[in-house]
Amino acid sequence: MEFPKLPIANTIRDQVYQLLKEEICNGKYEPGYWLQEKEVAARLRVSRSPVREALRQLTRDGLVRDIPNKGVFVREFSIQDIEDVFDLRIMMESFALLHTSPKLEVPAKERLLEMLRQIEQAHTQGDRKAYITADIQFHHYLIELCGNTFLVKAYGDVYSMIKQFCIYSLIDLQRFDDSMVEHREIVHGIVTGQMEEAERCNRVHLELTKQKLAEVLGARKPSPAVG
Repeated sequence: MEFPKLPIANTIRDQVYQLLKEEICNGKYEPGYWLQEKEVAARLRVSRSPVREALRQLTRDGLVRDIPNKGVFVREFSIQDIEDVFDLRIMMESFALLHTSPKLEVPAKERLLEMLRQIEQAHTQGDRKAYITADIQFHHYLIELCGNTFLVKAYGDVYSMIKQFCIYSLIDLQRFDDSMVEHREIVHGIVTGQMEEAERCNRVHLELTKQKLAEVLGARKPSPAVG
């Protein structure tokens, strides 16, 4: 049996927390999955104490639910939850774009164009997982451009809650193709200094993604309720 490698962090508790968070966000566990403290400790070859502390932090993050007398379960998000998180994303990304200088330095423009090339490559190959990975990096960079470190931290926390669902928005081929076009429009607006236009394109992009995601998830069979 191959044991997972813990990420580098200051404490065992932090390592366990980072690994579990990454696994949840990458969809390793289905919504409603029971994260058993003893089982996780054995799998990671650590004591139960850091696992317990990590699960508490994940509960505070909103990624899991601690149900008294039952256990800790990966959070199940409702359609309303998804829509609310996307609305928050729109607020954050719009703020970031409208507070980014229209006169970006050359290295920043080059990085944006490289990210766009990665998105285009994944699209050409029809690789939705690679597309989502490149998309995540792109949208996080939009936040970083405005230079507000508190916003960057808050955005990361918000995005982590819905990361595992985003691939569902690309199930429809037309939406996959449209998303690619929308990314080109966003980048064009930024590199040409048209920040209001870039913000408008990005807002439309996120609204359409939210709508498709709600549509797809709404059509799926709900998982058994926990608690």
